[in-house]
Amino acid sequence: MKTKNFAMTLAFCALTASSVSQAQSPASQTLYTRGLAATCANCHGTDGRAVQGSSVVSLAGMDRAYLSTQLKAFKSGARPATVMHQITKGYSDAQIETLAVYFAAQKK
Repeated sequence: MKTKNFAMTLAFCALTASSVSQAQSPASQTLYTRGLAATCANCHGTDGRAVQGSSVVSLAGMDRAYLSTQLKAFKSGARPATVMHQITKGYSDAQIETLAVYFAAQKK
């Protein structure tokens, strides 16, 4: 009986923890998104605005669907790259969508 109660308690804790981690406040979601986008800043510039004259593509203002498709193509290896295929493999599809939405909303 104790084992069954323990298993049920453990399952309840796991379900509760996952729902709590997914329910983020707007402020923490914004912080998460900006932190995720900051990983792109070294090459693509702050908020996705690459340095003018650079060979690196600016992400700011890019179409969300296009950016998402390209990031997923890098991740799968369908689109050749020097480092992007390595970087995108570290992102989940949800993170890729978050990045695409963020950069699409930035002014060029």
